[in-house]
Amino acid sequence: MNIHEYQAKELLAKFGVPVPAGFAAMSVEEAVEASKKLPGPLYVVKAQIHAGGRGKGKFKELPAEAKGGVRLAKTEDEVRHAATEMLGNTLVTIQTGAAGKQVNRLYVTDGVDIAKEFYLALLVDRATGRVAFVVSTEGGMDIETVAHDTPEKIHTFDVDPATGFMPHHGRAVAKALGLEGDLAKQAQSLAGKVYNAFLGTDASQIEINPLAVTEDNKLMVLDAKVGFDSNSMFRHKDLMELRDETEEDPMELEASKYDLAYIKLDGDIGCMVNGAGLAMATMDIIKLNGMFPANFLDVGGGANKEKVTAAFKIILSDPAVKGILVNIFGGIMRCDIIAEGIVAAAKEVNLAVPLVVRLEGTNVQQGKDILANSGLAIVPANDLGDAAQKIVAEVKKVA
Repeated sequence: MNIHEYQAKELLAKFGVPVPAGFAAMSVEEAVEASKKLPGPLYVVKAQIHAGGRGKGKFKELPAEAKGGVRLAKTEDEVRHAATEMLGNTLVTIQTGAAGKQVNRLYVTDGVDIAKEFYLALLVDRATGRVAFVVSTEGGMDIETVAHDTPEKIHTFDVDPATGFMPHHGRAVAKALGLEGDLAKQAQSLAGKVYNAFLGTDASQIEINPLAVTEDNKLMVLDAKVGFDSNSMFRHKDLMELRDETEEDPMELEASKYDLAYIKLDGDIGCMVNGAGLAMATMDIIKLNGMFPANFLDVGGGANKEKVTAAFKIILSDPAVKGILVNIFGGIMRCDIIAEGIVAAAKEVNLAVPLVVRLEGTNVQQGKDILANSGLAIVPANDLGDAAQKIVAEVKKVA
């Protein structure tokens, strides 16, 4: 689960991390009122969407020369103008894709005189199973560009969970940023507080870019991106209240209500599979046969009729889907139960695209019999290779 920048900064501030003063705004008037609460004379008006590259982004509804999703303002009128142009319009950035995202929230913050910008992030290193720091002197720009052009400027190290964050970790951050004296002490303190925030919220990522040194020699978090481990959110009801469902893909949001693992892709063959590894193999073999999967969808090991019906509806809500491949291995899950769910779902949604089903495992013959006697145009498959070839052939027939 991701949250907006203003929510991320408010959260970090609770752990003692220094952030500029700022206020969220849902309307133009709220943005103007926010600026009145700030000391000025410089304000920053930021579009709040779950995507990076906002400053370089462009609004679909505005002229090409219009500024992006991060604006500087020196007066209340300039704040009003920026808010008027942003709210309700669609911001397209390198991360949103061509469709862009509608701006429904703004963040008005106090302007900061910047002397130097850095990059600091915490994430889970899957190779070591530890929390890792990623630090660079090249802040204020895409870390991917830094990694490609000057990888030597990125420093990484992880924290042993048995000891937790120690003073030497803070010193390593300060050294990587080239900071000395009081700024080094600030960096050590800030790194420890961000680490505490990471663990305390079950975060999966905290990215600070830029972490700035101000003209008066203070370290300040000017932008922050925070994501959480969704599996831990039952422990954080307060964090769940920060969820902005308008920022999520409607189909992925619907899938989450049924505990389905769903990710929309750009292909035209919908996939319904049980098990993440089997789902990946299914997508690979579709591509091997010359077409592309429209989604990743893992119904899990305990799928029932309700889940299967919901999965079918979600897949078919994507207008790009021209056919569906169901690939089920019935271990804990019985094939006859899945077959009943497939038949019920196909009838309920008035299935009008080709459907190929491959079943294997517990009660497989009973499952195949249910499909065969359903009266529906369901194409059976013997194995995964056979299933992929058949769904590709069926889709090409109606293309």
